[in-house]
Amino acid sequence: MTTDPEAAAAMICVRGAAARRDRTEAGVGELRLVVVGDELAAGTGDPKALGWVGRVAARTATPDVLSVLTLAVPGETTTALGARWQDEVERRLSPDADNRLVVALGRHDLAAGLTLARSRLNLANVLDVAEQQRLPAFVVGPPPGAAADGDRIAELSAAFADVAARRRVPYVETYAPLAAHDQWLADMASGVGELPSQAGYGLMAWLVLHTGWHTWLGLPDDAQ
Repeated sequence: MTTDPEAAAAMICVRGAAARRDRTEAGVGELRLVVVGDELAAGTGDPKALGWVGRVAARTATPDVLSVLTLAVPGETTTALGARWQDEVERRLSPDADNRLVVALGRHDLAAGLTLARSRLNLANVLDVAEQQRLPAFVVGPPPGAAADGDRIAELSAAFADVAARRRVPYVETYAPLAAHDQWLADMASGVGELPSQAGYGLMAWLVLHTGWHTWLGLPDDAQ
């Protein structure tokens, strides 16, 4: 497996184009996205109740019917996610749809005391099983939280990014672009606990939309 970002991006582009072609040729009328993650995936703390997932879905223009199914468990670690995702996701897949998996990673591994090696392995297992099931995956990394945890979140995100790159799975880095972002910091300061509010989720959505999202789906470029 390669960790070359350019090679990974090229493969993602090829797979996305193939996905679009397959949907067109097969006449499949539904694009089904199953999102697994913690409270950040659910948009907790967003007064508009959209979170980044809802905002991304609203900007995903597809000729197919778009179904976005979010399976979130507050406070979940990657260990807990690994134990439940397959059964929950499989029940929501359809043989008549273009099924895809979005893994929305949070920061709870740090509070739980998981080692980086364990966090890496947990994500690797999820992505490997998804690959075996021919379920295309897309990973969104953990955003900044408490300032005191900054270095550890950065390390965790880098570890997750490496796992995804080795498997040629697209990864959205949210920590580095937002750690010193004035709007993100202001939003976090006015939010509840370590959760963003409306502006913060909007920033996360922007990063997702501009980090290979449309290419992964086999749709026109990310400049929409």
